[in-house]
Amino acid sequence: MDEKDIDSTRLAWLAVPLAVILAAPTALAASLEELRQQGSIRVAVANEVPYGYLDDEGQGQGAGPEVARHVLEEIGIDDIEWVATSFGDLIPGLEEGRFDMAAAEMAIRPERCERVLFSAPNTSYGEGLLVRATNPLDIRGYEDFASRDDISVAVLQGATQVDILRALEVPDDRMTTIASNDAAIEALLSDRADAYAGTGLTVSQLGGQSPDVEVVEGFEDPKVDGKIVRSWGGFTFPTDAETLRDAFDDALTDYRHTQEWEDTLTRHGFTQDDVLNAFRFETEWLCRQET
Repeated sequence: MDEKDIDSTRLAWLAVPLAVILAAPTALAASLEELRQQGSIRVAVANEVPYGYLDDEGQGQGAGPEVARHVLEEIGIDDIEWVATSFGDLIPGLEEGRFDMAAAEMAIRPERCERVLFSAPNTSYGEGLLVRATNPLDIRGYEDFASRDDISVAVLQGATQVDILRALEVPDDRMTTIASNDAAIEALLSDRADAYAGTGLTVSQLGGQSPDVEVVEGFEDPKVDGKIVRSWGGFTFPTDAETLRDAFDDALTDYRHTQEWEDTLTRHGFTQDDVLNAFRFETEWLCRQET
């Protein structure tokens, strides 16, 4: 092989990766018009009661899915393919095109706004703690895990509570990550953690599942920079699905002014204060805030 042949071979090998890269499919979100034409959409939930979960027939239930079902019908999409995944997989799944939107009442936070599009807030909710029955270690609030080195807390992978606890200067070695809320009770009873930090609604729901655990009475709301921590949950979409998000947002905004919307939330345990707080901030403002 002469020098010319060697150079040709080198060029050929260099061209292969480039061709592969150029030919590789890109995970593009389906447009609103495409979804309307096919009449169906893939909607993910994280199987969290009461935010978004699947019933025994594989249908979406909870505050997120029930509102989403109504809004999607309003914008011309009647058939929903429900997808159950872990909470930590919701954003990666949207980025990779494995579903078209998520109805999990994910808290609207700046770092998430960089990766997905959020709708207007659909819900608002506070925090809570689950502990072993009788609360033998006298745990009262999130700040306890920063000031005491004899207790640890379980948190859901990818959930807002991780950021809240870090903002309160809770060391990572006092936090145990679990993949789903269903694992919270086992984490407490197996001594993997002394408490589980979650939203107030999630904690209340878990507290009713076993006599061996309970919700912390007199829970002290966490404060970051002097402000009580509260979350605003919304629907999430891929970053290139603006037409879908905008149409969904317009219909959601109208729906939030109906008694039906309010009844849906209160039926799933949201208080009147939670309902009123849902209107307190707009998504753009929430995306600019720091925990």
